[in-house]
Amino acid sequence: MRAAWLLLPALAALSAYYVYLPLPGAVSDPWKLMLLDATFRAVQQTCHLIHYLRLSHHLIVLNYLICTFDKLKSVSSEDIKITDAVFDGVEVRVFEPPAKGDESLKRSVVYIHGGGWALASARTSLYNNLCRIMAESLNAVVVSVEYRLVPKVWFPEQYHDALRATRHFLQPDVLAEYSVDPSRIAISGDSAGGNLAAAVCQQLSKDEDLPVRPKLQALIYPVLQAFDFNTPSYQQNMNMPVLPRYVMINYWIDYINGNYDLAHELLINNHTALNVGRALSFHARLNWTSLLPPSFKKNYKPVVQSTGTEAIVERLPALLDVRAMPLLADDATLARQPRTYMLICENDVLRDDGAMYAARLERAGVPVTLDHFHDCFHGCMIFTVWPTDFSAGVQTRSSYIKWLDENL
Repeated sequence: MRAAWLLLPALAALSAYYVYLPLPGAVSDPWKLMLLDATFRAVQQTCHLIHYLRLSHHLIVLNYLICTFDKLKSVSSEDIKITDAVFDGVEVRVFEPPAKGDESLKRSVVYIHGGGWALASARTSLYNNLCRIMAESLNAVVVSVEYRLVPKVWFPEQYHDALRATRHFLQPDVLAEYSVDPSRIAISGDSAGGNLAAAVCQQLSKDEDLPVRPKLQALIYPVLQAFDFNTPSYQQNMNMPVLPRYVMINYWIDYINGNYDLAHELLINNHTALNVGRALSFHARLNWTSLLPPSFKKNYKPVVQSTGTEAIVERLPALLDVRAMPLLADDATLARQPRTYMLICENDVLRDDGAMYAARLERAGVPVTLDHFHDCFHGCMIFTVWPTDFSAGVQTRSSYIKWLDENL
């Protein structure tokens, strides 16, 4: 009995040590965020152990756990009709609000979910809930794209899936089938889905034969480059919950089918050093010293290696492929992009990706709304339902939907 009384405080102390993380004072719901992050880390460590034992790939196990505990069946309700379909070989989930007597056509959003190109699904409750609320609030048809995931496929297959599904939906006969107004369509996505949404928009802008083009793009804390892992936000938030820097680097390695042994080389920007000839032309397009405001730059210094490892880019050409890195696009491509909404969070390694893209789009003449949340963190917009209900999630989701409602 006495041993139990000694053991319990020790376990409590160990648990508190595992859960506690020093966080910026402005982060909303800090203890809830610590608990969420501790749960993520525990599950990820278990999945990595399974991977180490060669029982299964850790991402397959992790996604299996997510989908097993969080999957919803395709059901319809009185308010929103939810159906699963296939658009040019790509699975999608379509959310349709009921028809109203005073209108014949509805606006629409093509939504591409996040998850590091490897996790989550259009069918999980987090994204099912988001898309249902969007359909209700906007009285819009929402198409949620179920692209294939790492490690079953790698870049560029996720990009091709998102592009094929979007192109199929933009065909006049398909839009007519869903009673969608061709002049009121947005392309949107969060995190890795924001990456795919931006890349899809860039390609659609070059497609001369496309009969219908998106009116808007709305990008939620998108990941847009693997060129520089030492932007101010990467340095400032390197250990932030949900998406620390090393996790984002590993997601990139997984996406482009690289090797984890390269993680340190990428971390110190050896792949884009000044002696890497193929990277030289892109430095000006990602020069955060000229693209970011002083409040973002603070006292951080650029990390530009004079001598690096050119073999990395030769082995992994996707590191400089604009389809994977929309921030690398040239000015002419950016000038063709639609009106843009960019949501970024202060406590996020990807904050500067979105801010730099917004700045480059504005310089190219594209109208941009940059929505910067000082107390929010990466991924917060989908966390609105108990037990992962964050005030940051409701706040960001409301602002995002309000902008779509006013501009779409």
